[in-house]
Amino acid sequence: MAHDGQDPTTMTQTALLPDLLTLTSGAIAPVEAVLETAKAKLRDLVSEGDRVSGAALEANQTAAHGLSWLATYVEALRQMQAWATRLQEQGRFGEVETLIHQIAFGEYLAQIRGGIPMSQGEIVRLNDLGLSAADCAGLDSDAITTLATGGNSPAARRRLVELMQERAAETTVGATGLDEELEMIRDQFRRFAVEKVEPFAHDWHLKDELIPMEIIDDLAEMGVFGLTIPENLGGLGLSKASMVVVSEELSRGYIGVGSLGTRSEIAAELILAGGTDAQKEQWLPKIASGEILPTAVFTEPNTGSDLGSLRTRAIKDENGDYVVTGNKTWITHAARANVMTLLARTDPDTSNYKGLSMFLAEKTPGTEDTPFPTEGMTGGEIEVLGYRGMKEYELGFDGFKVKGENLLGQEEGKGFKQLMETFESARIQTAARAIGVAQSALDIAMQYAQDRKQFGKSLIAFPRVADKLAMMAVEIMVARQLTYFSAWQKDHGKRCDLEAGMAKLLGARVAWAAADNGLQIHGGNGFALEYKISRVLCDARILNIFEGAAEIQAQVIARRLLE
Repeated sequence: MAHDGQDPTTMTQTALLPDLLTLTSGAIAPVEAVLETAKAKLRDLVSEGDRVSGAALEANQTAAHGLSWLATYVEALRQMQAWATRLQEQGRFGEVETLIHQIAFGEYLAQIRGGIPMSQGEIVRLNDLGLSAADCAGLDSDAITTLATGGNSPAARRRLVELMQERAAETTVGATGLDEELEMIRDQFRRFAVEKVEPFAHDWHLKDELIPMEIIDDLAEMGVFGLTIPENLGGLGLSKASMVVVSEELSRGYIGVGSLGTRSEIAAELILAGGTDAQKEQWLPKIASGEILPTAVFTEPNTGSDLGSLRTRAIKDENGDYVVTGNKTWITHAARANVMTLLARTDPDTSNYKGLSMFLAEKTPGTEDTPFPTEGMTGGEIEVLGYRGMKEYELGFDGFKVKGENLLGQEEGKGFKQLMETFESARIQTAARAIGVAQSALDIAMQYAQDRKQFGKSLIAFPRVADKLAMMAVEIMVARQLTYFSAWQKDHGKRCDLEAGMAKLLGARVAWAAADNGLQIHGGNGFALEYKISRVLCDARILNIFEGAAEIQAQVIARRLLE
């Protein structure tokens, strides 16, 4: 901003803050202290005795969800600091990375002090968490004040976008901090997405077509469906971090392709965690090779996220097999699947999660003319805005047979517990898909902003267009580091439901913001179906809903924080 009539184009501004890593390191302890105070105050408010009251937590939902967002920001800043420190030790903390780190801390600290957006219309402030000015005094430290007022400066954003244009050929904006093997995996799947997915994805979306089987066959050959399945069971035995990278790059090409591996990942997790040895040997090699395609069949029309109240019944017959009756909805890729991980109630006298069991329910893959040929099963397509490449279905079961040997773990009543054990991986996967969608929005918007001329210059020359692109790049890196950390926790045998939930919560918001801003950069053209950004906007919208809506995710995080 110009002062005293000075021409802003002649002003000299320093984009980088001095001693940045010292500043950012010094900012973490004060925000951690505020988080601990907020937790203590909310715990007192919602506890009865030594237990958190569900009713009290619900009555104070805004404060509880605000606590979840505050904790997510604090963890995000921790992981950005860890990322920057690693890169500096490796001699890879260059100007791009420095700018990303500075802007991220500047913006997130300013939001913590002034208000965190839980959604576009909901801003949570520290006083909403019951915090007084005295409780927040630590946020006025020199480090935080310097970063919050000068970190996300116009000069820093402008310089970052200049560097983004100079380095447009690079796969990511800034070093990810991953090792060489994971970056080789990224490059392999980026090339695949560029050659086999991106040129065709928009047409699949507009025609509402299933992703061609040739793509599925290619992914099977590349090992996507068995990426994390142990080698002795037919998989590649790679890390969850590798699955994150693969999901990220495939979703960058098209979220439908990036989500194909999620079906197999969820099914494999269920079988690895809860299956018998015989079930692992029977199913996992076939899933890994792509010989069979699984789908997850959990949600029902009137239950949504309340899985404990499912009504679909599975009653054992005289032969020891099960007969399934009921309805399911929002089932992805159901027509093509060979096997369903089906959650149903085996104890009709229960009305909660204790009576639920998980089945590996076999079915015949359908065709376009006859999508559900299996006896006892019907289905109809749900027309959707985006996320179209696998299609969504409502399913009906009436006398549908499941072999007794296909009860997961050969024990009834364990279905909900078995499903809960997959949530960490599922949410890490969804966070990775969100990063891919956000990156796609940035790719498309950046190209359009460079190519599109208005008033005699490219759109990217206008500060508010450039600012949008800069913030996309910064927040993608923040979400990426939080997601990588949750995968690292999982790979090292650590509980990571909290971190995975945070990664999913933030990643979904980042993807939607990137897509929305990308469309805004396109102006009226973004509203036209022929432009790819319109598809990305539709695809991004689902990320805040599936695998736990943002509100449910925040509720789950709050309960864990207050335990």
